Amino acid sequence: MKLFNGIIDTMEKSLDFSMAKSRTISHNIANVDTPNYKAKDIVFKNVLHDKIINSVKAKQTHLKHLPFSSQSSQPYQVISQRNTMYNHNRNNVDIDKEMTELAKNQIYYQSIIDRLNGEFSNIQTVIRGGS
Repeated sequence: MKLFNGIIDTMEKSLDFSMAKSRTISHNIANVDTPNYKAKDIVFKNVLHDKIINSVKAKQTHLKHLPFSSQSSQPYQVISQRNTMYNHNRNNVDIDKEMTELAKNQIYYQSIIDRLNGEFSNIQTVIRGGS
Protein backbone atom coordinates (compact mmCIF):
# COMPACT_ATOMS: atom_id res chain seq x y z
CA MET A 1 0.00 0.00 0.00
CA LYS A 2 1.40 3.37 -0.99
CA LEU A 3 1.14 6.17 1.51
CA PHE A 4 -0.99 9.06 0.20
CA ASN A 5 -1.75 7.11 -2.97
CA GLY A 6 1.65 7.99 -4.44
CA ILE A 7 0.63 11.63 -5.01
CA ILE A 8 3.69 13.03 -3.23
CA ASP A 9 6.02 10.79 -5.26
CA THR A 10 4.32 11.98 -8.45
CA MET A 11 4.70 15.61 -7.45
CA GLU A 12 8.36 14.99 -6.58
CA LYS A 13 8.95 13.62 -10.08
CA SER A 14 7.11 16.60 -11.53
CA LEU A 15 9.39 18.96 -9.63
CA ASP A 16 12.42 17.01 -10.87
CA PHE A 17 11.14 17.44 -14.43
CA SER A 18 10.61 21.15 -13.91
CA MET A 19 14.10 21.63 -12.50
CA ALA A 20 15.65 19.69 -15.39
CA LYS A 21 13.65 21.81 -17.85
CA SER A 22 14.81 24.99 -16.11
CA ARG A 23 18.46 23.88 -16.27
CA THR A 24 18.12 23.08 -19.97
CA ILE A 25 16.48 26.42 -20.78
CA SER A 26 19.15 28.28 -18.79
CA HIS A 27 21.86 26.39 -20.65
CA ASN A 28 20.25 27.33 -23.98
CA ILE A 29 20.03 31.00 -22.99
CA ALA A 30 23.66 31.00 -21.82
CA ASN A 31 24.73 29.64 -25.23
CA VAL A 32 22.64 31.98 -27.37
CA ASP A 33 25.78 33.39 -29.05
CA THR A 34 27.87 30.20 -29.11
CA PRO A 35 28.70 29.18 -32.69
CA ASN A 36 27.30 25.80 -33.81
CA TYR A 37 25.40 25.31 -30.53
CA LYS A 38 22.16 23.37 -30.96
CA ALA A 39 19.31 24.09 -28.54
CA LYS A 40 18.22 21.30 -26.25
CA ASP A 41 14.79 20.46 -24.92
CA ILE A 42 13.32 18.17 -22.27
CA VAL A 43 10.48 15.90 -23.33
CA PHE A 44 8.40 13.28 -21.60
CA LYS A 45 8.62 9.78 -22.91
CA ASN A 46 5.37 8.21 -23.92
CA VAL A 47 4.21 7.21 -20.44
CA LEU A 48 1.29 5.12 -21.66
CA HIS A 49 3.60 3.22 -24.02
CA ASP A 50 6.06 2.54 -21.19
CA LYS A 51 3.25 1.35 -18.92
CA ILE A 52 1.96 -1.03 -21.58
CA ILE A 53 5.45 -2.33 -22.40
CA ASN A 54 6.36 -2.82 -18.74
CA SER A 55 3.06 -4.54 -17.92
CA VAL A 56 3.51 -7.20 -20.61
CA LYS A 57 5.70 -10.10 -19.58
CA ALA A 58 7.81 -11.34 -22.47
CA LYS A 59 10.36 -14.10 -22.54
CA GLN A 60 13.62 -13.60 -24.39
CA THR A 61 14.06 -16.85 -26.32
CA HIS A 62 17.31 -16.00 -28.07
CA LEU A 63 20.38 -14.05 -26.95
CA LYS A 64 20.22 -11.79 -30.02
CA HIS A 65 16.65 -10.72 -29.29
CA LEU A 66 16.27 -7.20 -27.99
CA PRO A 67 14.97 -6.81 -24.42
CA PHE A 68 11.25 -6.09 -24.31
CA SER A 69 11.06 -3.78 -21.32
CA SER A 70 12.64 -0.38 -20.90
CA GLN A 71 14.19 0.42 -17.55
CA SER A 72 14.49 4.17 -17.03
CA SER A 73 14.58 6.07 -13.75
CA GLN A 74 13.55 9.37 -15.35
CA PRO A 75 10.27 9.97 -17.17
CA TYR A 76 11.91 12.53 -19.45
CA GLN A 77 14.86 12.81 -21.76
CA VAL A 78 17.02 15.57 -23.23
CA ILE A 79 16.93 15.98 -26.99
CA SER A 80 18.86 18.29 -29.33
CA GLN A 81 17.02 20.28 -31.95
CA ARG A 82 19.30 19.80 -34.93
CA ASN A 83 17.03 20.48 -37.91
CA THR A 84 16.83 24.28 -37.58
CA MET A 85 19.25 27.19 -37.86
CA TYR A 86 18.31 30.72 -36.83
CA ASN A 87 21.63 32.59 -36.72
CA HIS A 88 24.46 33.14 -39.18
CA ASN A 89 26.79 31.21 -36.84
CA ARG A 90 24.74 27.97 -37.16
CA ASN A 91 23.21 28.47 -33.71
CA ASN A 92 19.51 27.64 -33.39
CA VAL A 93 18.65 29.17 -30.01
CA ASP A 94 15.60 31.43 -30.27
CA ILE A 95 15.79 33.71 -27.23
CA ASP A 96 12.09 34.65 -27.41
CA LYS A 97 11.06 30.99 -27.44
CA GLU A 98 13.40 30.19 -24.55
CA MET A 99 12.06 33.04 -22.43
CA THR A 100 8.49 31.91 -23.13
CA GLU A 101 9.37 28.35 -22.15
CA LEU A 102 11.05 29.63 -18.99
CA ALA A 103 7.91 31.57 -17.99
CA LYS A 104 5.69 28.54 -18.68
CA ASN A 105 8.01 26.33 -16.64
CA GLN A 106 7.96 28.77 -13.71
CA ILE A 107 4.15 28.70 -13.71
CA TYR A 108 4.19 24.89 -13.85
CA TYR A 109 6.71 24.70 -10.98
CA GLN A 110 4.69 27.09 -8.82
CA SER A 111 1.47 25.15 -9.44
CA ILE A 112 3.15 21.90 -8.32
CA ILE A 113 4.50 23.64 -5.20
CA ASP A 114 1.02 25.01 -4.42
CA ARG A 115 -0.51 21.55 -4.83
CA LEU A 116 2.19 19.98 -2.64
CA ASN A 117 1.55 22.61 0.05
CA GLY A 118 -2.14 21.74 -0.14
CA GLU A 119 -1.38 18.06 0.40
CA PHE A 120 0.78 18.82 3.42
CA SER A 121 -1.92 21.12 4.77
CA ASN A 122 -4.47 18.30 4.45
CA ILE A 123 -2.11 15.92 6.27
CA GLN A 124 -1.60 18.49 9.02
CA THR A 125 -5.37 18.92 9.39
CA VAL A 126 -5.84 15.17 9.76
CA ILE A 127 -3.05 14.94 12.36
CA ARG A 128 -4.62 17.76 14.39
CA GLY A 129 -7.95 15.99 14.38
CA GLY A 130 -9.77 18.10 11.81
CA SER A 131 -9.42 21.47 13.49
